[in-house]
Amino acid sequence: MAQAKEGDTVKVHYTGKLEDGTVFDTSEERAPLEFTIGSGQIIPGFERAVVGMEPGEAKTATIPPEEAYGHRRDEMTITVDREQFPEEINPEPGQQLQVQQPDGRAAIVVVSDVSESTVTLDANHPLAGQPLTFDITLVDIVSAAQEQAAG
Repeated sequence: MAQAKEGDTVKVHYTGKLEDGTVFDTSEERAPLEFTIGSGQIIPGFERAVVGMEPGEAKTATIPPEEAYGHRRDEMTITVDREQFPEEINPEPGQQLQVQQPDGRAAIVVVSDVSESTVTLDANHPLAGQPLTFDITLVDIVSAAQEQAAG
């Protein structure tokens, strides 16, 4: 049976869990995730976990932060004066906000701390710094990588 390899387009079902067992994402109630191995569409550790699997095979893989969403970076947090917020926004810890970066692109930040005079915003990915465990089932290899014909 064929094994998934770099360049293959595959379909997988997965359930992602944190160290404490909390499920943060799953495909079980929807269509399988389809991606091409090596294309950078998903986190590198997940791609590597699928390599070598055969259709129908299931496995559990724990992915360290450096192969997932990276480590938390202090420079991704900023404290701003509360006066900079529009009056209609009452920031609360855990609240997600969209901010405009200096280059004009939008970014999602999470309010991590609020005082009377300041608000701390965190632009780290919510899963940064955490090892992630995935239960993965390879549903199908949709299209295999083009291989050189033997001459």
